Amino acid sequence: MKRVVVTGMGAITPIGNSLNEYWEGLKNGKSGAAPITLFDPELFKTKFACEVKEFNPQDHIDRREARRMDRFSHFAMVCATEAMEDAGFDLEQINKDKAGVIWGAGIGGLKTLESEIESYALRGGAPKYNPFMIPKMIADIAPGLISIKYGFRGLNYATVSACASSSHALINACDYIKLGKADVIIAGGSEAAITKTGLGGFNAMKALSERNDEPTKASRPFDKNRDGFVLGEGGGCLILEELEHAQKRGAKIYAEVLGGGMTADAHHITAPHPEGLGAANVMKIALEDSGITPADVDYINVHGTSTPLGDVAETQAILKVFGNAAYNLNISSTKSMTGHLLGAAGAIEAIACIKALEHGMVPPTINHSENDEEIDNKLNFTFNTAQTRDIRVALSNTFGFGGHNTSVVFRKMD
Repeated sequence: MKRVVVTGMGAITPIGNSLNEYWEGLKNGKSGAAPITLFDPELFKTKFACEVKEFNPQDHIDRREARRMDRFSHFAMVCATEAMEDAGFDLEQINKDKAGVIWGAGIGGLKTLESEIESYALRGGAPKYNPFMIPKMIADIAPGLISIKYGFRGLNYATVSACASSSHALINACDYIKLGKADVIIAGGSEAAITKTGLGGFNAMKALSERNDEPTKASRPFDKNRDGFVLGEGGGCLILEELEHAQKRGAKIYAEVLGGGMTADAHHITAPHPEGLGAANVMKIALEDSGITPADVDYINVHGTSTPLGDVAETQAILKVFGNAAYNLNISSTKSMTGHLLGAAGAIEAIACIKALEHGMVPPTINHSENDEEIDNKLNFTFNTAQTRDIRVALSNTFGFGGHNTSVVFRKMD
């Protein structure tokens, strides 16, 4: 079985529009939450979100091409470009038949769909849709656009599993490379669901925080007074490469992808299993797939969305899997800073794990002020301040509506 490493990364997030800016934001406990500017939220219960700031797609993409893409594809192209540049490939030396793209998006081009329906209604029902509506909207267009840019002719598809989408992309990419079916895969995810439809839909589910008076303190995983997640947007990209392929070209290697797990709760369309059974199973499978024990793990970047049910269930799952070793872990939810990027969450949180390995620093869970008696607070949730630690192995959890669970394990390279 071949080994898989990460040789490039790119990020565009609510707390930084590049890989380095994102990491600086994480280290410093920066919140990306602020009043919504992409549309007027006055009629909505929630009036804030974690938007990507000071972003003009035409600074990165040809003007004509940018107009033919949804915002989620803009994010995909920008972070994929950064990751490819970071990886330092000579494209003429790549076997493009064994280079591919797997990309996650839980929703895809929601703004495109929303705008076209609004325009249709305003025209009195005249069927005059934009000819680019479908290509802009579909979730699989992002990997298609990336493959076109780089001429990668290998496997190419989208993973759509709500908030687990980009983690599924990473696990699939890792497995294909391990099996020798690809040398290089651009993997990650992007999402741009801060729209009237996105906000209204999540508000109707009572999933979002309504702390409009304190947006920067609204995402508060594991805190007694949490009241829902904060909607975020952006993208994250990782270049996964077969180890010998990377070594032959003298690539910089960030970390090894040891393995991953994928399970279903088979319980409820939106609520987690109350005892965290699916989450526990997926972590067990990820550890087994990686050939390590619970005691080998130093850091877990948890799903930790700041919902009343989810945070309790995930904590119970960690205790089931890790037992007493759980008290030696650092745990943190970087969603406290970025908000929830839905289909892009797994990718940007995988990057957070890898940067933590690289720098020996655990990013914090910000906004904690009061313990929840339903959560074991003897666990180290890395509350409010980053902590230094020699991290050898990190695990990233991502769970999605529909009961989709993923865990990915990364190891620091010696």
